[in-house]
Amino acid sequence: MSTFPRISLRPEVTDYLKNVFLNKEVLAAVGHQEAESRFQRLLTCLSHPPSYTCVRASTHLAPLEEIRQKLGEELKKQQMCTSTEKEVSVQILPHPRIPDVLLLPVDGPRPVEQLSSEVVVGAQCGSAVLRGANVFVPGILASPKFMKAGDVVSVFSDLEGRCTRGATSFQGMRGFVGNGVAQIDRSGIFCTDVAAKGVGVRMVEPLYQSPSFDGVLPNLAFLQNLPSVVVGHVLGPLPGERILDMCAAPGGKTCHIAALMRDQGEVVALEKIKNKIDRIRQNAKMLQLNSVKVYCFNSTKAVSSDSAQEHEGPPFPAESFDRVLLDAPCSGLGQRPSMSCTWSLKELCSYQPLQRKLFHAAVQLVKKGGVLVYSTCTVTLAENEEQVAWALETFPCLTLQPQEPHIGSEGMLGAGLSPEQLHLLQRFSPELTWDQTGAAAPLPYRADRDTIGFFIAKFLKK
Repeated sequence: MSTFPRISLRPEVTDYLKNVFLNKEVLAAVGHQEAESRFQRLLTCLSHPPSYTCVRASTHLAPLEEIRQKLGEELKKQQMCTSTEKEVSVQILPHPRIPDVLLLPVDGPRPVEQLSSEVVVGAQCGSAVLRGANVFVPGILASPKFMKAGDVVSVFSDLEGRCTRGATSFQGMRGFVGNGVAQIDRSGIFCTDVAAKGVGVRMVEPLYQSPSFDGVLPNLAFLQNLPSVVVGHVLGPLPGERILDMCAAPGGKTCHIAALMRDQGEVVALEKIKNKIDRIRQNAKMLQLNSVKVYCFNSTKAVSSDSAQEHEGPPFPAESFDRVLLDAPCSGLGQRPSMSCTWSLKELCSYQPLQRKLFHAAVQLVKKGGVLVYSTCTVTLAENEEQVAWALETFPCLTLQPQEPHIGSEGMLGAGLSPEQLHLLQRFSPELTWDQTGAAAPLPYRADRDTIGFFIAKFLKK
C-alpha cells in the first residue's frame, strides 16, 4: 500500500535510474509496460519500510528458541508500558531457511489522525521512526513555538532537506510518520549552549508499528537487514579460517562472520574512517567475539609487496586469506525507507572506480581456491552486474559460484551477462513484488521479497 510520495530524487538521477531499469535487455525480455511498472514501484517502495523487522540472533551464545522466548518477553514488557490493551502479543517467527534469523511483522500503515501541533524532523530521523525508533533531539528541525514536555505532537519528515533548524513551522514537502509525546521543552532543543541529547519525542502512535530495540538483549538480538545476514552465510566461513572484511563498519557483518566460525579462527576487519573503529570493537566485545581484529586502514592499499613481512596488521602479503568479503562503499540506493536522496548524478556515479580499486586488492588477497564475496546495498547496474562482468573479464582466475541460501532474485539484465551467470547472482529486488504480494502470504515468503535493495556475487579464485 502506498502511503508516502515516491522517493525524492534530483531529476537527472531519476532519468539515470529510468534508463537503467528500462535498458534494452530488460525491454526485450519483459516489454516496456512491465519495465516501466517495475521502475515506478521501485521509486515508491524505497520510501516505505519493509513489512517486517529482521533480527540476527547470537546463536553462538544461546539456542535460537531461547533467544526467541527472551526477546518475546522483553518486547511484551515494552509494549505493556505503552499499550492500553490488557492482552499484549508479540509475533516472532524463525526464518525457515536461515538458522539465526528471527522475523517480526511490521503493522502498518495504521490509521493515525494528524494533529495541529507539529514537529518536523530530518529525513534520516523520519526513516528511523518508520523502523520503530523514537525521535532523538538531534533529529528535530522544527517544533511549535511554545512546545512543552508532555505535549502530544504529530511528527513529519522533511523530504527535501529544506526545513531550517529552529523553525516554528514548515510547509514544504514532508511525510507524516506518526504521533508522539514531547519529552523536552522547545527551549531545551534549540536554545541551549550545549547540544541536547536523548529522546525528544516518544512515539506513541507511529504510522508503522515496529518494536524499539533500544537496549533490548543487546548481546543476543542484533538488528540487521535480511540480505546483510544472507551475505555472511553466502561467504560460508569455517572454523579455523582467516577471513578479511575489507570495509567493515559498523561491524555487523564482521561479527556475524566470527559467530558463524564459532569464534575459532581470525576475522580481520579493515575500516579507513577512524571514528568508526570503536563501534566495530564495541560490537565484537558485546557479542563476546575474541577472533575479531580491527585496524584503521584503507583497503585499496591493503596488499603488501613484501611476502615475508612479520607484522600481523595491514598491509598483507598476497593470498593471505581463505575468504574475503568486499561489502563495498556504494550509492546506497537500496536502503529503505528512504524518503529523499539529494545526491547529484556525479556523486551517484562516483563509486564504481573505488569499487574496482578495492576489487583489485581483494583478488590479490584471497588465496587460490578461496572465496571472494562482493556485495552492495544499491540498485544500479554500474555498481552490481556491470562490476561482475568487468571482474570476470579482468580476472580470468575468478569464476562465479552458486550461493546458499539463495532467497533473492537472480541478477538483472543489462550488463551482457549470460542467463547462467545471472542465475548465480543474487539481487534483492523489492520492486518485483512490492504491493503485489498478498498480506495472506506467509511472513517468511513476504520477508524474502519485501527487503531493502541489495546485491551479492560469489566468486572462487582458481
